[in-house]
Order: sequence, then structure tokens, then C-alpha cells
Amino acid sequence: MTMASLTHLPAPAKLNVFLRVVGRRSDGYHLLQSLFVLLDWHDTLHLEGRSDGQLCRHDLGVALPDDDLCLRAARLLQAASGCTQGADISIDKVLPSGAGMGGGSSDAATVLMGLNRLWGLNWSKARLAELGLKLGADVPFFLGGGSAIVEGIGEQLTLVALRPRHYLVVKPPVGVSTQTIFRDPRLTRDSKAAIVEGFLADPSVMDAMLDGDGAAHGNVNGHGFETCNDLQAVAMAHEAEIAQVVQWLKSRWGNGQMTGSGSAVFARETVANAPLMATASGQSLLQAKPEQWEARWCRSLVQHPLVQQLG
Repeated sequence: MTMASLTHLPAPAKLNVFLRVVGRRSDGYHLLQSLFVLLDWHDTLHLEGRSDGQLCRHDLGVALPDDDLCLRAARLLQAASGCTQGADISIDKVLPSGAGMGGGSSDAATVLMGLNRLWGLNWSKARLAELGLKLGADVPFFLGGGSAIVEGIGEQLTLVALRPRHYLVVKPPVGVSTQTIFRDPRLTRDSKAAIVEGFLADPSVMDAMLDGDGAAHGNVNGHGFETCNDLQAVAMAHEAEIAQVVQWLKSRWGNGQMTGSGSAVFARETVANAPLMATASGQSLLQAKPEQWEARWCRSLVQHPLVQQLG
């Protein structure tokens, strides 16, 4: 059954709580292992069906490129499904670009989930994820429904149950392209993978590691969990301001780490900083940050908001 419209569909950001480059395929694609969490910071999309088969995007906030991931996702689903319907896609873009927070991929995933319902296709999540991987490595995660360990080139998802926690996200104006980082010979490409099975057997292990201050990286019961990002050192070598944000957060919150390929950096809630980070009083500390840095208090989500909204 088709629908006329779907409004106020969120496309949440993500953070890479850890990110390791564990190998490289023969075709040049890097193999990753990362823990992704969803945030309550999101873009908002509105979809309205069209009977003429046309796909049109309307920017309600920041202007996007003519051929962005939203339109590419819609065209891909339309072609793969043989659907003759179209859609007007309106997007209120608030997530910063070039941040490593997956904004474009999240928008694409929300379009796939929304049009799947709007056009009455009833595709499974697995089928949408297979299609989404053609758009980008992060898209399948946003179709997965919640926090996950992501492996391979983004197609292998293992959902994990983590408690919600606060994050302070800071985005400097500089950026480094993902391509530049992965082409850099200084990039570590042989990190040891964490033992996923151990986390699944005892999810509290991962929460216990996140509750630490991040100063001591090591093993918990042999699981090999580290809160680090293999891309960070290369990104900081290209843009010193990223290193400045990392140090600024570490000096105030006890931890600071880049997400994805950057340039956004975050501090996470721990046992030590929770009394301040979880209250409004902590926000006053943001007054000391450089004016050009965009900062936002966020909270992680247990599941993607569209899980309940779209079923």
C-alpha cells in the first residue's frame, strides 16, 4: 500500500567510538573494525509521493550539491525496484559536512527507509542494506537500527546493546578528505582486531571500557578493546587544528578523539566526568572554546528513531 507523504523523518549522526584499519583487500578497499553509535543530533527529511516518476530535492536549510546521496539513493531504489512512482525530497540539513559523522550516508539511509514505506515496496532491512552499500560504506549501519560493531568495508554489522551516554562534539572549520587519509603511507593498516564474540557474550565489558577515561588503552578479559582511531594521527598531521581540538577536550574532559575521517572530535561521558557532563553546568565551559569551532552536546541513542516511526 502506497502513502501520500511522510514528514519529519530524522537522519541521525554517528560517532566512531573506536576505529581500526585491520587490513586491505586486493581491490584497494581498506578493511575496518569500528564501534558506531547513533546521536540525537540529526537532519530532518520530508517525503511526498509523485505520480509522474520524477525525483526532486528541495533544500530547506544548507544548500546541497546537485547530485547528493539523497537523490542517488532514491534513483537507485527506484531502478532496483522497478517502481514508477517519484518523490519530492525536502531536507533540513543541520549536520556539518566533512565531519566524519556520516551525515550524507544517514540522509541516504533515511531516504531508502522512507521511500520503501512511501512506495509500498516492503523491502527487508537486509535488502535495503545491500543496496545502500553501493552508495557508501556507512549507509548499511544507518539501516541497521542501533549501535553496532561494523566490519569489512561496512557491510558486516553486529548490533551491541550500550547504555545511552553524553558526548560533547566539536567541529573545527578545517577538514581532510577521506581519500587523502587512506592514501597516506603513514596510515596504520594492520591493527589487531578486537574479539567481537567476547563483547556479545558480556556487553557490560564494552560499557566498562567506555566508562574509563581513555588514558590507559588495553585489554579487558582479553577482548582487546581500545578507544582509538587509526585515522586520527594522519588527519592531525595534515591539519594541526584537529590536534588542537583533541588536546582541548582532553584537558577539560579527560578524553578526546576524532570520529571517522574527521574533522569532528568528541569527548565521551565517563565515570570521572559524568557529574559535570550530564548537567547544564558543563555547558558553561564551552564559552572558552575558539569561536570558529562548532560545538554541541549530544546523547547517544539506543536505536534509530525510524525503527518505531516506520516499523
